[in-house]
Amino acid sequence: MTTLLGLSLSQLQDLCLKEGFPKFTAKQLCDWMYNKRVDNFDSMTNLSLKIRARLNEIAVVGRSAAVDCQQSVDGTKKYLFEIQDTDSQNHQSKYVEAVYIPADDRATLCVSCQRGCKMGCRFCVTGQQGFHGNLTAADILNQIFSIEESSLLTNIVFMGMGEPLDNFDAIKQTLEALTADWGLGWSPHRLTVSTVGITPMLKRLLDETQCHVAVSLHNAFPNERAEMMPMQKAYPIAGVIDLLKQYNWYGQRRISFEYTMFKGVNDDLNHAAELVKVTRGLHCRVNLIRFHASPDVPYRCADEHAMTTFRDYLENHGVTCTIRTSRGEDIMAACGLLAGQKREEPQQ
Repeated sequence: MTTLLGLSLSQLQDLCLKEGFPKFTAKQLCDWMYNKRVDNFDSMTNLSLKIRARLNEIAVVGRSAAVDCQQSVDGTKKYLFEIQDTDSQNHQSKYVEAVYIPADDRATLCVSCQRGCKMGCRFCVTGQQGFHGNLTAADILNQIFSIEESSLLTNIVFMGMGEPLDNFDAIKQTLEALTADWGLGWSPHRLTVSTVGITPMLKRLLDETQCHVAVSLHNAFPNERAEMMPMQKAYPIAGVIDLLKQYNWYGQRRISFEYTMFKGVNDDLNHAAELVKVTRGLHCRVNLIRFHASPDVPYRCADEHAMTTFRDYLENHGVTCTIRTSRGEDIMAACGLLAGQKREEPQQ
């Protein structure tokens, strides 16, 4: 069965041509899936009964409801989605999570792109799981279209489970569906893709899209970063920043660096000075993130005084810096805590 969610107008036109449908059927399908957000063919009432019957034989829209939802005391919601596992030998990480974060004038959804992750960052719960498969564009879009607040969303951040640029083709396909005229028609500036800095794929993201970019930095000293983030050895942060400096960021899109603060590890003014040094000449902002402790992770969060002192140092040296407000920690929905695990059913 062919999954239609995530397919472009031209791909749907090819399918319609193959099946002998009128060419305009492809535009109708786009309208039903992306604008009206219908999840089944029978509801597509301007398609003939014959076309709907054939579509039910050969395809699925690709939508499925969340299997669980938890709500934080701060209004954040964590949705759990089950992913079809095509590998019968692999029964792990069948679930991924998406986090809905409401604010005064924004409604942001943090989506996942992989089951687990290959990057192995020492402080990330997802990274400790290992890698169990890429999500398709349909899997990613389903997180966006199948939450209760879908129509309220103002922003999407690709900062959930997995490394987006390790699944670049699906990410690009998703971005196209969100920004194209035949899709949602959003501005790319409503979308932010996070990465540890896989340089070849980052270059493609910069060349082929206009979305915002967030680089997971966390330590400006290369040797220390490598201890925390193994991918530093393959893709040094110096090379990532050199690449970013080749592009014009003024008035275009936003580049930000994510910097999780660890007590006694990366939270002193020596680290702040190095961060100023490595970002010099690049129009960017730094987001300081409170670390959220989890089992089997040896790090602890920097105290509030250290974070504000660090922020003030950056600001005083010309680097725009904010301390990100933690959201959803009580439901394990905050940065670095997504595990894609289904809650145990209460015993009767």
